[in-house]
Amino acid sequence: MASHHLLLLCLAGLVFVSEAGPIGQSSCPLMVKVLDSVRGSPAVNMSVRVFRRAADATWVPFAEGKTNEFGELHGLTTEEKFLEGVYKVKLDTKSYWNAIGISPFHEYVEVVFTANDSGLRYYTIAALLSPYSYSTTAIVRDPKK
Repeated sequence: MASHHLLLLCLAGLVFVSEAGPIGQSSCPLMVKVLDSVRGSPAVNMSVRVFRRAADATWVPFAEGKTNEFGELHGLTTEEKFLEGVYKVKLDTKSYWNAIGISPFHEYVEVVFTANDSGLRYYTIAALLSPYSYSTTAIVRDPKK
């Protein structure tokens, strides 16, 4: 249990550091950051898909891309398109682990959240991955600060 808390603390620290300075700070209202705990590095080239929940409760594709050399994916949307609603970020963890020769337990990671219900906010969805576990966190900030 203590190691799980330590991993969460490390994840929060890495996200905070990436958000703190001008380097790596996103002007996009939705950014994803993925870290590989096995190799102790960013999860490069991970497929990410974002969905928005429609009025009929189905998931509609919203955006997609792959993480860069820093394990980050920017440019998923704009302030104008990122409306209030429920969103789902889906990370293709199985393909990522298989590509480096590891057979994972999880097929994928999904993070479902409500966005912009209190006005426009910027969201960083961060995940710390291992082949048999994962932790997620979110940094939510006012775009004017």
